[in-house]
Amino acid sequence: MANRPSRALMLVVAHPDDDAYGLAGTVALHADDPDFRFVLVHATDGAAGDIAHGFPATRENLGQIRREECTRAWRSLGREPDRHDWLDYDDGTVAQAPFAELVDRIAAIMREEAPDVVATFGPDGITGHPDHIVVGAATDEAFHRVRASGSAGLHRLLHGALRESTFRRWNTARAKEGDEPWDPSRVYHLRGVGDDQIGVEVDTTSVASRIVAGLNEHRSQRHVIYGQDRSNEQWERSVGRESMVIAWPPVTPGAPLLSDVFEGL
Repeated sequence: MANRPSRALMLVVAHPDDDAYGLAGTVALHADDPDFRFVLVHATDGAAGDIAHGFPATRENLGQIRREECTRAWRSLGREPDRHDWLDYDDGTVAQAPFAELVDRIAAIMREEAPDVVATFGPDGITGHPDHIVVGAATDEAFHRVRASGSAGLHRLLHGALRESTFRRWNTARAKEGDEPWDPSRVYHLRGVGDDQIGVEVDTTSVASRIVAGLNEHRSQRHVIYGQDRSNEQWERSVGRESMVIAWPPVTPGAPLLSDVFEGL
């Protein structure tokens, strides 16, 4: 890629709204950097998502609605992707798609873009969703394949994660509020990653309002994302940091926690 920016980030996720948290703050923090390039890849358009009672959507048009919500979300955050690819797999069935084909398609984008950092789901999928897990696994394989071929970029592979200590704190709060605690053994429930596995943690408090502005654009899935009525201020406190596991290169035990996805590159 000619004139490749010195800070290029590629995010690979399954559904619209997967990208609205976990890395949105990082994008907002780098929004005005002329050397920053943001590439976003969605495996599906979320057409099989839940439709809340009374929401003006049908099974036939939900996918298009969610695509439009995704575009509005990034505009509200203040930084749209420089490139946004939809792979158009059927929502909920990505794990049944040919895995080699999925890897090939993600790898092709990596070769064209040569991003410095690639981010995706870890083996837990954050919620155990099969689409999340297979997208993460395919992105990992594509990363290692393209890197081994001698492609430029590909200096760091990150997995989005929720700190175990944060997970426990949130579950305690849920119980106090009378909500069902998250059960890590169940699909669609959050699960935590050991605090000692976190390699990058970005302070996003300065852009938390922009993250929440983006989340609020996912109106069709608000009942899924939010779970209950909360004020913007409450949600801003929840998105004040982004935690990630460094999946590659190997991390030396005891290495200092990085505060930015590009730190040290």
